[in-house]
Amino acid sequence: MKLTLLEILPIANNNYVAFTFFIGCMAMMAASVFFFFEVSNTAKKWRTSVLVSGLITFIAAVHYYYMRDYNLATGQSPTFFRYVDWLLTVPLMCVEFYLITKKAGAKIGLLWKLIAASVFMLVTGYIGEAIYPTEKQSWIWGFVSGLAYFYIVYLIWFGEVAKLAAGAGAAVAKANKTLAWFVLVGWAIYPIGYIAGTEGGLFGMRVLEGLSLDIVYNIGDAINKIGFGLVIYALAQTEKTELAS
Repeated sequence: MKLTLLEILPIANNNYVAFTFFIGCMAMMAASVFFFFEVSNTAKKWRTSVLVSGLITFIAAVHYYYMRDYNLATGQSPTFFRYVDWLLTVPLMCVEFYLITKKAGAKIGLLWKLIAASVFMLVTGYIGEAIYPTEKQSWIWGFVSGLAYFYIVYLIWFGEVAKLAAGAGAAVAKANKTLAWFVLVGWAIYPIGYIAGTEGGLFGMRVLEGLSLDIVYNIGDAINKIGFGLVIYALAQTEKTELAS
């Protein structure tokens, strides 16, 4: 019988990779429902930010549904689906920094800097993981991708984003600092998966050989995408409470 990705495939008790895909899909979908329903309960100036949070988790939930079935059907890592998901959701996560600092004077140029850096980071990462996953080339592409990552870190910790957030009030400054920690620490999970899943490893050394890159990526996605949204939601509710009082 011909198997398609739309069929319901059973998950073996010891298939932890597929299990994390399933849990990730459910968690992302639940977060999406929560964010979408809370948009109407959010102060008007933060509704777009909460809506974007819901879009991020919704897009991820749809991709996780297909990635789980692809993994079950083939036993392989759904690298292509993974990067399509990231190319849509990671720039949206960067957009959140622009949205929370827009009232403090953030220009459209900052938005494009963040989007361009995130896309460059992902495209070069995909090249190293899917097109040239050899020991001699994957670590080079991973290093180039890391440069874009550290540029984003610089912008939100010390650059334009940090300066704008500092002048946008205590609530925004606190939210930006929390999101910045997500990028610095939470996004650092992804290089671990990259190192574990490519021949290049860490500068040619297979220090994480045997570790499932999909489990690492799935954990990282759940923490970062849902966490980002909850920080934005908390920001919106904090200002709503302050206005009400």
